[in-house]
This record gives sequence, C-alpha cells and structure tokens, in this order.
Amino acid sequence: MTPPAPSQPAPDAPVVTRFAPSPTGYLHIGGARTALFNWLYARGRGGRFLLRIEDTDRARSTPEATAAILEGLTWLGLDWDGEPISQAGRADRHAEVAREMLAAGTAYPCYTPADEIAAWREAHPNQVFQSPWRDADPATRPDAPYAIRLRAPREGVTVIHDAVQGDVTFRNDQLDDMILLRSDGTPTYMHAVVVDDHDMGVTHIIRGDDHLTNAARQAQVYAANGWALPVFAHIPLIHGTDGKKLSKRHGAVGLHEFAAMGYPPAAMRNYLARLGWSHGDDELFSDAEAQAWFDLDGIGKAPARLDFKKLEHVSSHHIAQMDDAALLAEIAAFRQATGAPALTPRQTERLTPALGVLKAKARTLPQLMEQAHFALVDRPVARDDKAQAGLDAVSDGILPELTAALQHVNWNRDDLEAAAQRIAEAHGVGLGKIAAGLRAALAGRSSTPSVFDMMLALGREESLARLADAAS
Repeated sequence: MTPPAPSQPAPDAPVVTRFAPSPTGYLHIGGARTALFNWLYARGRGGRFLLRIEDTDRARSTPEATAAILEGLTWLGLDWDGEPISQAGRADRHAEVAREMLAAGTAYPCYTPADEIAAWREAHPNQVFQSPWRDADPATRPDAPYAIRLRAPREGVTVIHDAVQGDVTFRNDQLDDMILLRSDGTPTYMHAVVVDDHDMGVTHIIRGDDHLTNAARQAQVYAANGWALPVFAHIPLIHGTDGKKLSKRHGAVGLHEFAAMGYPPAAMRNYLARLGWSHGDDELFSDAEAQAWFDLDGIGKAPARLDFKKLEHVSSHHIAQMDDAALLAEIAAFRQATGAPALTPRQTERLTPALGVLKAKARTLPQLMEQAHFALVDRPVARDDKAQAGLDAVSDGILPELTAALQHVNWNRDDLEAAAQRIAEAHGVGLGKIAAGLRAALAGRSSTPSVFDMMLALGREESLARLADAAS
C-alpha cells in the first residue's frame, strides 16, 4: 500500500527558494540559470532566495570553488538572503534526524558490509538491493557498526507532481531503501538535502531535471517524517547548438568565461531567463519585467540550446540601453576583472561623450573598447600600417588645408561634414579619401567610428591638435 503523500505548502505561504551548488569547480552556465530562475521566482513574489553550499564531498569540495561560486553569483547580480549555509556544517542535524527515524521505525539499521552489497549488485545487474536486515528480529542484530536505511514502501508508486514535467510516476519496487546515515556516522547527500530543505523552509525546489529521480526518493524521506512536500520544478538541461548536452566542446560553459568575454550581467540575466522560459514573444526585458512575468508554467519541457548569436543580440540591446554612468561602471569592472589598467581621468573624459555612438553598435564590452581606441590614446597618435597608407593618400596638401578649414567652422556634425565635403570636391576626390586620412590622424587605425563622431567626442582642440600632428 502506498503511504499518503505529504501535503504541499499552502498557496499563501511565503515563497522560499534555494540554490544549492556543489563547490567542486567553476559555476556552470546551467547552474547560473538555475540560480536565476530561483531568484526570479522568489523576488517576483516577495519571497526569500537562499544559498546553500553542498560541500559534503570533502575530498572534492574546495574553498576556492566556493569563492568562485559566490563571485559568479555576485557578478551576475543575484543577491541572496542571509548567510550561505554549509551543508557539511549541518552533519550533526542530519544524523539526528536519521536516528529519530530509526527510533520511529521509518528507518532501520543495516549491517551488510559495503563490499558485499557491491558484489551482489555486480552479480545482479538491474535489480534493486533489498537489505536482509529490514525485517530482521532485533535480537539478531550484532554489536557492530551499521548504516541507517530508509524503510521505503515496496508496493505501489511514488508520484511527483512536478510543476514543469507534470505527474511523474515511479514504481516503489524499483526504488531501494536508500542509506540515510553511513556506518561511520556520516550522512548521505540524498538525506542531507531533504533535512536542509525542510529546516530552511524551502517551499519550491527549482533545479535541473537530472535530479528528477532523486525527487522520488527524497519525497519518501519527506513522507517518512510527515513533513510538507515542497513544490518540485525540474527544468530541462542546456544543450549546445548540435542538440547535445552542453560541454567544453561547445566553447564557453563556465559563467566566468562569459564574464571574461564582456557580456554585461544585465544581458546575461535577460538571456539566461529566456533560455528555456518564455513570456509570449518577449525577447528583451528588464529585471523588473522578468521578476513580474516569471512563472513555472512558462518553462518548457524540451532542452534549451545555447545560441551565441542570440546572446550577442541581447547583449547589444542592454549595452545600448545603459546610461553613461552605468556603462562606465561596467567598463571599469570589466577591465579590473580582466587585468586591464583602469582608465585615467583624461581617458574617461574623452570616452564619455563618445559612449552614445559607441554603445549603439557594440555587442560586447571588448568590442566597445576596441572602437573606443581613439578616445583612449594620447598624442602623438601612433598609426598602424593600414592607417598610414590612408594618410599618405591625402597628406600631400589636403590634410593641412582641411585642418585650416576646420578651425573656423561651428563644431557640429553638419558643419564638419560640409567642410570636409568642400575640400574633397575641390581636390576631385571622394569623401572616403578624406575620411581615411582623418581616421589615421584621429585614431591611428583604419577601422573606427565615423570620423565626425570622433571629432565631436574629442572636441575642437584635441581634434585639431591631432590633425596638425599628422599634417606636420
């Protein structure tokens, strides 16, 4: 007989979500999306978003990986409530619950050595190990170390009412009596997760669908303790463009790699939110809109595919929408994170008036900084070979004449362009020839923003000084 399922949180209960990464490496882009979904769901409902570091694997968990996870979440702009919880630090509580279950009869001691169980499983593939100690007479129990196993139901089914996957049914005879506490007194991950989620008051567990089978076994622990079952929402994993599970062969998979490529955090939040979730046809939105719109019924069942072209499109939108102060702050943070020197006050002064033009076309921060080269270099401006070739074509008389003409025009785009056009016509050349020389003089490169945009950003004095340097 199947035991009655534990109740779920009341509809009006405060929402509590959690992100629970294992600190065994960098923060994967899939983990970042899971954290974002939990953050959006909680923040959009005035709830709490908690962080738990699942560091029970002491051999593989490192402080460096924990620090990387916290730094990644901070960079992404996801704030959490309270202090991060260490799962390893709660081992005594996990053991306490296991012993309470043992005393209540919902768990039992198992004396079968681990090597015997491994040998049995090797000899009986695809079969569920059933401990001979489950119904043994207590009088036969030896005075020896033992593991504590869950007394799971062996008949009927366990049904997970998943908010994304729908009802998922597991036959109980296919689920073993999982170990709660090992014979050395250490708790298992599967047991610790349930105790932690219960004690933290988690109402909604939003995680990857690779945990769906775990949910069935964990639900049995909830039921054995009479605890309210949280709402489960198992989201499909992220695949590469070839439809296969995302891995290093697809390129960047760590959140730190995307940060190093210069995608602003706001763009990453927008893109990751749309990676497996939708709100009508909306592709570009703010944090406030995402929090207001995000719901579990908008998550699809099919794996999402990482698409760098779409990410660049989203990134370009958010760069273009930033005000100058916010964009300068992002540039400063990006340069610091990548080890580039901080901009000098003079560079910032020249860069600021150019941002309006630069951010309209940039897809990433490195692209923006590449186009901003003209504003960052000091006189005399060094020229690369291609730029020098463009300067040679107009330097014989035209550039000095143009420099003189520009000294007397109003410093606006129409008048600057008109003056250049008059000089070009007088010499029987196209405006492109004039522009090539101006690019070389102003930026030292052949690929730049519009020469007139550069002149407006640099201002009259600096522009004329650079032109004079090139003409001399």
